[in-house]
Amino acid sequence: MSAGRRKPYHVLVEMIFKTATFADLDAITLYGLLKLRMDVFIVEQDCAYLDLDGRDTEPTTRHLWFEQDHEPLAYLRILDDGTAARIGRVVTAKQARGNGLAGELLTAALVAIGRRAVALNAQAHLTAFYTRYGFAPSGPEFLEDGIPHVPMLRPATP
Repeated sequence: MSAGRRKPYHVLVEMIFKTATFADLDAITLYGLLKLRMDVFIVEQDCAYLDLDGRDTEPTTRHLWFEQDHEPLAYLRILDDGTAARIGRVVTAKQARGNGLAGELLTAALVAIGRRAVALNAQAHLTAFYTRYGFAPSGPEFLEDGIPHVPMLRPATP
């Protein structure tokens, strides 16, 4: 983690990286992670959609996040889709954006996934961001919950 790139959120409180399966999440942490997702995806982006899709609880799903003072500020999840891993629900709290947290989470996720192929559906305006991590568009742009998305794939490495 390169603290020099990140703007301080709380000057005296350390940013902490965490990862867990659903079974390892305590109720307070789970509440915070779901609240962050709802604050951004449902309220800020004005999308009424079913965020709780049943995939969070799968035994192979990994939840990765940064928190500060026990408040989740950035989050993503890794799903197992059989032939590929899938990254989704990439989110950063409004007050923590511009600090490189999403990139650091994505880097950690790719390390955890290893050599497997990785798929994701990027909001169209973020395709350049994901390209920096080895992803390339793998299909045509589509609308999901009224927001343009692009399917992207990072191929398996030998």
